[in-house]
Amino acid sequence: MRRAAALCAACACLVVAGAVSAPVAGAASGRYVVVFHEGYDPVATTNRLVGAFGIRPSFRYDAALGGFAAVLSDSQRGALAADPAVDFVGEDVAVQASGTAPLAAGETVPPGIRRVGAATLTEAHGAADAPVAVLDSGVDLRNADLNAVSGKNCVSTTATAQDDNGHGTNVAGILAARNAGSGVTGVAPGTRIYSVKVLNSKNSGTLSQILCGIDWVTANAAALGIKVANISVQGSGANDNDCGNRNNDAWHKAICRSVAAGVTYVASAGNSKTTLDKTIPAAYPEVLAVTAMTDTDGLAGAKGGAPKCKSGEADDRYASFSNYAANATAIAHTLAAPGTCVVSDKLGGGTSTYYGTSQAAPHAAGTLALCFGSGGAGPCAGLTPSQAIARVRADAAAAAAIATGFAGDPLRPVSGKYFGHLAAAAAY
Repeated sequence: MRRAAALCAACACLVVAGAVSAPVAGAASGRYVVVFHEGYDPVATTNRLVGAFGIRPSFRYDAALGGFAAVLSDSQRGALAADPAVDFVGEDVAVQASGTAPLAAGETVPPGIRRVGAATLTEAHGAADAPVAVLDSGVDLRNADLNAVSGKNCVSTTATAQDDNGHGTNVAGILAARNAGSGVTGVAPGTRIYSVKVLNSKNSGTLSQILCGIDWVTANAAALGIKVANISVQGSGANDNDCGNRNNDAWHKAICRSVAAGVTYVASAGNSKTTLDKTIPAAYPEVLAVTAMTDTDGLAGAKGGAPKCKSGEADDRYASFSNYAANATAIAHTLAAPGTCVVSDKLGGGTSTYYGTSQAAPHAAGTLALCFGSGGAGPCAGLTPSQAIARVRADAAAAAAIATGFAGDPLRPVSGKYFGHLAAAAAY
């Protein structure tokens, strides 16, 4: 499989393997994802292949794509690749989440929430009508500030999708922390969150676990009403403009199938200070890629102080760590949101502070959720994912002005770097 062997989410990076099956004794082995051609029944084909080659799959996929994940010997891998039902056999690469170490901080309505117009010091949005899936380290299901329920645990498949790191809880709080008079307020307060755990306690996981999460969302989106999925996870790869069919990218294939099922994906752009072309899933044109800017006072005008958790950044300026778009394809699905020193819910209660495009993405995911509707049909109701992405980008552009934007947005561009207009939750 022609792709890099490391995948990350938006800030801190650690690598760990997921659940695996046993290799053939004495044979060279590795972790792989087996993807079937379209038209083959995924359940029957998996049963046939694992029985024929003595394989114990760690995951089976039958919604976002057909296939399975397992540890394979070299001979098993070769035999599977030659089977007419198999499209390709790719490495089960490592994935990681991002976020700096949490710092104690907090307020009722964080500056970033005010900056995108989701709330003021006196008012806040209601909950979005449709729930949102958060694919991350899990969400704190016991946190009273969140309306979170367990969706799927792809790290320990017999357990609930409880957060054991904190990153996913911070992300969920930005998106949907309740407006309950204590803690923090999210972009779409009280929106139901489905926790989909694809990263472990060290904010890392594997491609097979990511695919497990996307597969669960795809299979359950219609029944549960899920319209938006936030995936603050990043990896090395590229867009082939063909849903992964030309470069054997299982992640891209799964995203495309899930998008076709009506799920709008929001992805962090990455924190490598470079073009997002080589960061997946942000590079995929089917998702909304979100870059980070800095806001410290909830207001336009660049009058806020410097952020305390990250040196070198400034109020109302693009985040120096953020990836950006640099070509027409990437520009067409990119939006900006606050991502520096973002205060949100903490695992176990209280607040935590992180920086990264992982924190920018849920600002945009909450904005999209509100666009689909909050107390009634919103302007995105009835739209396809691509149309919904176009709508929130157009509304952000319509709300933009020199006086209300940030240094680095399309009205005050940085040469060769496109960060996008600031998400405009106030439009909904």
